[in-house]
Amino acid sequence: MLPLATAAQMKELDRRAIEERGIPSLELMDRAAQGLAVHVREIVDKERSKCVAFSSAVIFARSKSDEKPTAEEKRQMKELEKIVTSKNRDKTPRVAIFCGPGNNGGDGIAAALYLGGYHVRVFLVGDRVKMTPDARAMEERLAASGGVLEDFTIDMTSQESLADTLSFEQQKITTWLSTCDCMVDALFGIGLTRPAEGPFLTAIRLMNGRSCPVVACDIPSGVHADTGEVLGEAVRAKATITFTRPKPGLYMGEGGACAGEVRVMDIGIPRDLEFELDRQGPSICAVDDSGSPLPRRPRTAHKGDFGKIFILGGSEGYTGAPVLAARAALRAGAGLVYLGVPRDIYPIVAVKCDESMPFPLPGEYAAVLEKARGCDVAVIGPGLGRAPETERLVLSLLADLDIPVVLDADGINALAGHIDILDKRSGPTVLTPHEGEFARLTGCSLPVKDRLSAARDFARDHGCILVLKGHGTVTAAPDGSACINASGNPGMAKGGSGDVLAGMVAALLGQRHLVQGRDSQRELVVARAVQLHGLAGDLCARKLGEYAMLPTDLIEALPEILSQYSE
Repeated sequence: MLPLATAAQMKELDRRAIEERGIPSLELMDRAAQGLAVHVREIVDKERSKCVAFSSAVIFARSKSDEKPTAEEKRQMKELEKIVTSKNRDKTPRVAIFCGPGNNGGDGIAAALYLGGYHVRVFLVGDRVKMTPDARAMEERLAASGGVLEDFTIDMTSQESLADTLSFEQQKITTWLSTCDCMVDALFGIGLTRPAEGPFLTAIRLMNGRSCPVVACDIPSGVHADTGEVLGEAVRAKATITFTRPKPGLYMGEGGACAGEVRVMDIGIPRDLEFELDRQGPSICAVDDSGSPLPRRPRTAHKGDFGKIFILGGSEGYTGAPVLAARAALRAGAGLVYLGVPRDIYPIVAVKCDESMPFPLPGEYAAVLEKARGCDVAVIGPGLGRAPETERLVLSLLADLDIPVVLDADGINALAGHIDILDKRSGPTVLTPHEGEFARLTGCSLPVKDRLSAARDFARDHGCILVLKGHGTVTAAPDGSACINASGNPGMAKGGSGDVLAGMVAALLGQRHLVQGRDSQRELVVARAVQLHGLAGDLCARKLGEYAMLPTDLIEALPEILSQYSE
């Protein structure tokens, strides 16, 4: 588990480190710059091995394209060509750093001081008058070392062609940028709350429009640090070097897609301040590869100790969903899996099941309830359908069962308009909706812009564990804590993947040595199931590719993943 911090929390940590502990703000900025420069060098070294020689072709903007170029235009064209062709003669890496006037820009200015041996150009985007004192101090250091903070005033956001907008000096800048080995985004940092405009937006588009990698400083410009929402347009980074703690927006939604590889840099904030922050309220964390492995299974255990799972699912045309959930539960370690399906599809489902135990649902509700009560965890919903009698069955079981229930797919849909039943449940409930199901359940609009807050609020208000699926799946607990998943890929966006997850969640919840009867442990187990599900997807993507992988492949990948992440 990797602790996260919101923008407000990071600002408070910085303030306390500076004002209460006497750590100079320039010292923190200098450490951030050193770390940023180190990672830029690593990325440049890795990427330069893939580079090919530059051609001499350049784009030259002429005001009258129907006339022959003048002598001056020919001279200018040769000068631009010289910028490009010089790349073949001089192999020194070229790095462009785009800096805003705030402290994020100060990090970028200072990073140039640690990129000796490179051709580095540092551009100030925005008003010099708005530069923070620390950014100005770093500009002075840059000037003392012989460097220059160049003004970047190019605005191509409202024009259709370059010919009418770029001066020759601006063309020289854009031509030089086309030869860069790396660009650094130090425009905004974590304080951005509105879309970028003018030269800022131009800088973002230039960074995205070149083939070289982009390294973002703290968070890609244009991404909301707390929600992952892209505010207009955002930098698409190869890597993001974030300071002290990662921010939630680096893992969720479009922001997570823009961040690239997230690397965390310690800049000297006292650890006890971080611990105090964690004690102040519910925590937010990212579930990455740094967590502890699943514990060894007790040597004296029997199948009953690893959970009896009851699955209610399936309907005409949807016979695969409950079978996927059952297979996933068994692969994830469940001791016994009972699969109740409508009588008319039972013969089809029975043929597909070897290790799980399918049975046709009895006509009497009391018999269904008795079967479910004899198990440790229930999964309700995979492929269940939305017939009125089915929804009544779901609501009755929710009201009468006191065992943990994993509510998925049509089980969640049945709850819409009957949220009071969820509130009255005596047993733990885990809901696993995607955004569409969440919107139907809550009445919120799509897309859900602040997925983290929406999930935390719902879990807190209704006393459940909510797994809000999507890029950066959020697992939120009743106490307001939340985990954001860092694994998974677009190849998992296929029908059936959610059924696999539901079966895995139930399997881990049913294993006594994992849960140990504590609510907080139960919530961590659910987050771990989400992580392992994503890791299985990542393994399938490496072996099969994102286009070809199937939900059944996720199940087949579980043995390797569970072996790797177990004691």
